Amino acid sequence: MNAIALPSAAAFVPTVAWADLVAHRGYLVRFAQRRLRDPSQAEDAVHDVFEAVLSGRAAFAGRAALRSWLTAVLKNKIVDVVRRHSGFESLTVDGDDDAQPAHDVACPAALPDEVAEQRERLTRVLARIDALPDGLRDAMRLRVLEEHSTASVCETLGISEENLFVRIHRARRQLLS
Repeated sequence: MNAIALPSAAAFVPTVAWADLVAHRGYLVRFAQRRLRDPSQAEDAVHDVFEAVLSGRAAFAGRAALRSWLTAVLKNKIVDVVRRHSGFESLTVDGDDDAQPAHDVACPAALPDEVAEQRERLTRVLARIDALPDGLRDAMRLRVLEEHSTASVCETLGISEENLFVRIHRARRQLLS
């Protein structure tokens, strides 16, 4: 069994056998697959862990269990993989290797039927606002629809702030009923 002395800043450098490292490979691959959801990226991340260990960029000081230390190194490699691939989105269905395009890619904009439904709802609400009594309609139109300041609406209508809020409240109640 070959033993590898892993470099460390500490005076005591534990000797780890290559077989001990490889014995944790299956666990590390499963761990990476659960995080990355891509078997090839998981294999690459685990490969990067072993490469870092062998090249001396990752040094085992013996302060933790070997599996815990390897998992910590793997977590850093997973972060690197995610950062490297963060600008790209896969269009394959559930990571299939056949590279079938996904048909259910969500569009951030509303669908045409949703837009039509929203327009109809807005038309109904505006018609109901127009049907409100004069004082309530003017308060709703100026403050809510046209977004004038409270002070300017009160000055225009010649009412107090409290009265404006009462009118808006009453208008909303009537619109909901």
